[in-house]
Amino acid sequence: MATSTVSYLWRDQDAPKGFRTGVSLHSHTNQSKETLDFLANLGSRYAMIRPLLARLESRAESMHGVRVNYAASYWTPPMTPKLAFDLESGQIDKLELHSMVSITDHDTIAAPMLLRTIPSARRIPVSVEWSVPYGGVQDFHLGVHNLPSGRAKEWMRTLAGYTASPKEERLKEILVALNDEPDVLLVFNHPLWDLFLVGEEKHGFLVNEFLQKYGGLMHALELNGLRNWEENRATRRLAQQWNMLLISGGDRHGVEPNANINLTNAASFTEFVHEIRRERVSHVLFMPQYAQPWKYRLLQSTLDAIRDYPDFPQGSRTWDERAYHPDANGVVRPLREIWPDGHAPFSIHWTIKAVQMLGRGPVSGGLRIAWNDDGQRRLALGEQEG
Repeated sequence: MATSTVSYLWRDQDAPKGFRTGVSLHSHTNQSKETLDFLANLGSRYAMIRPLLARLESRAESMHGVRVNYAASYWTPPMTPKLAFDLESGQIDKLELHSMVSITDHDTIAAPMLLRTIPSARRIPVSVEWSVPYGGVQDFHLGVHNLPSGRAKEWMRTLAGYTASPKEERLKEILVALNDEPDVLLVFNHPLWDLFLVGEEKHGFLVNEFLQKYGGLMHALELNGLRNWEENRATRRLAQQWNMLLISGGDRHGVEPNANINLTNAASFTEFVHEIRRERVSHVLFMPQYAQPWKYRLLQSTLDAIRDYPDFPQGSRTWDERAYHPDANGVVRPLREIWPDGHAPFSIHWTIKAVQMLGRGPVSGGLRIAWNDDGQRRLALGEQEG
């Protein structure tokens, strides 16, 4: 029987008492390649931005011979592996708990491998967020935590092979083999997020089909720190339906620490994995930032991608060092290397400034008030208000 408990630090400041360790699961660093489709989505969501983006696209092609291609482009989150590790550890340290951090960049283990060379982070698990094409129309994201370090690169070749050429019979073989690794934790990340917008009904069908076939090989479903209350409540119902455990996953891409963590008395990450897999017990704690309006938090996370961070290491300081696009010859390079004279054209510079204004002063405060979802917060994930 799976036993999942969910608590909220803004309701119960004593929730961490009785536990020795906080576990941060599912966060991203500048080693993660993220689609630039979010800019197109911003244009769809905010009417004031769409004309600016259209003008940007037109001028890029007419003046520089480069057609804006969001699908072939990507951005990297601003935080280096060490900055991300310290951010997640620091939030947990403030709760007077021992901290454990599992970073899961998209389809790469570069961050944990780099961090293992640093004394303060040498025990970090080797983890990844694996992109799993499924049903011909959707990708599922699986958190694969604590790969055996000696065979982690071999495992990554296996996972990448499936992502590049998905065959369902091969998927079962891989999931069985991962489940056979006794210290590996397999998490179905944000299971009800329709990433490719195939439609709620179609996506729900695919999720339930996947769980019918492979749910016995999954160790938990994720309550995601960047998804909204309604979706997480639905995930809780899904877990009840399939008798599965719930686990935290902050999914941080920007500079706000994960909005939820797991509480445990485990002394090592491997011991935590055994608690989840064998004892089937999970204690999820939502942090105060999750109580903020979801649309506001999503906007702030988006803005984190285009802010400048002058104190960060070179290569992570400006948004156009972290955004990549094919040049006129089709070679993917940082935008800063593509700009004439290394500077963004005037129109693009002011487009970015206009978007950044959404996160400043009165505009930001007004949006937070307008998007207030206090009723959703009071409902939490299905419990009665205490």
